[in-house]
Amino acid sequence: MKGFIGEDFLLTTEAARRLYHEHAEKMPIFDYHCHLNPAEIYENKQFSDIGEAWLAGDHYKWRVMRANAVPEEYVTGSASFRDKFNRFAEVMPGLIGNPIYHWSHLELKRFFGIDELLSSKTADMVWETANAKLQSPAGAARALIQESNVRALCTTDDPVDDLNYHRMLAEDKGFETRVLPTFRPEKALNIVDPNYPAYLQKLGAASGIYIRTIDDVKQALAQRIEYFAGVGCRLSDHSFGSPDFTVWDESAAEEAMRKALAGEQLLDYEVAAYQSYMMDFLGEQYADRGWAMQMHMGAIRNLNSKLYRALGADVGGDAIGDVISAASLAALLDRLATRGKLPRTILYTLNAADNDKLIATAGCFQDETTAGKIQFGSAWWFNDHYDGMTAQLKSLANIGVLSRFVGMLTDSRSFLSYPRHEYFRRILCEVVGGWIDKGMAPADYDGIGKIIEDICFNNVWNYIGMDR
Repeated sequence: MKGFIGEDFLLTTEAARRLYHEHAEKMPIFDYHCHLNPAEIYENKQFSDIGEAWLAGDHYKWRVMRANAVPEEYVTGSASFRDKFNRFAEVMPGLIGNPIYHWSHLELKRFFGIDELLSSKTADMVWETANAKLQSPAGAARALIQESNVRALCTTDDPVDDLNYHRMLAEDKGFETRVLPTFRPEKALNIVDPNYPAYLQKLGAASGIYIRTIDDVKQALAQRIEYFAGVGCRLSDHSFGSPDFTVWDESAAEEAMRKALAGEQLLDYEVAAYQSYMMDFLGEQYADRGWAMQMHMGAIRNLNSKLYRALGADVGGDAIGDVISAASLAALLDRLATRGKLPRTILYTLNAADNDKLIATAGCFQDETTAGKIQFGSAWWFNDHYDGMTAQLKSLANIGVLSRFVGMLTDSRSFLSYPRHEYFRRILCEVVGGWIDKGMAPADYDGIGKIIEDICFNNVWNYIGMDR
């Protein structure tokens, strides 16, 4: 059988093929948002097998296994990685249309040279072939990153993290890929979490500030921002469902914190007031530092309470939530812009119904300080499939400026996920090449090829300020 992943995979026109092979394919990767563990990078983690590398922390795969009635023992339970891998191989043929089908076969092809389709029939061969590399120096974490031509990557880090592994990586002259932290103060903003008071104690310990008031929280976060900046941080990240940033009430924000520390029930208005107040403060801090601010919106978390009680968060129990109000997003951006404190901002949505809304809102806050200052980020999570990426690119081209787009990221915990950048680049070239093929764009391969290269790497490198 002819190999599934050919050199022209997803490229159906000559224009698309030229754009990809002459331009996109050669560009390095800047994975500016991922969830890799910096300790595993520093220690050059060696995987026991493909089962561990694929299934130890990938809730995408866990969801499709559960959908095929695979017992939890073989998903997140006590079964061996070999048994888990076998069960995943069994369900793979039925995943046609799911991005996991494309991603998995791209990974097998790129990292292990495997052209065969994964199934129960090929599981033994795939297991042995992949493990031969993973158990060798070429299969260690750093080698996998460098093989993928990753120039730099940004992990996702809590304000209380000591960032020691980032410091050691920065001093390690034997590893060329730059590994930078990202400041994610999600736990300091999630005031309805029962663990919020305990987290503030950790934040206080990390910052050396005894936290009793909302001003203490601000002071502690500012201290940690300064600390992160000293280790090379250039980005923040925030995750919300459908926040209401139209609420502006400092006294209600203070009352929200008082009630949270006392274990009392908060009103929705108070939660909104607290989050608006804190995001306004943090946005100003980021602007003063020259950081970019990422905002992920539209997720609803831990819907399956039984699963959450058994396994905790980030195990495949999250879903697409409600859309965000345009007025809400604009309220936050406008307060910051009015004071000249709006940082470079990347907006992501899990609800594709928000695509055009976010792009249109972003366009209201562009200015002369940075080209593409307010970005509509790449198709995220439940949208990072063929149709979702295509829709995101077309919406951005229709309503915004595609040529300024900062491109793809993995948002992944896996060292084998870098072919997702290739997947995105092929889709990008298919979309733009299709316009050339239909006469909707000129056959200017030098000019449009430069745009492709910029979207793949140059734009985000400059946007984050990696040469500063």
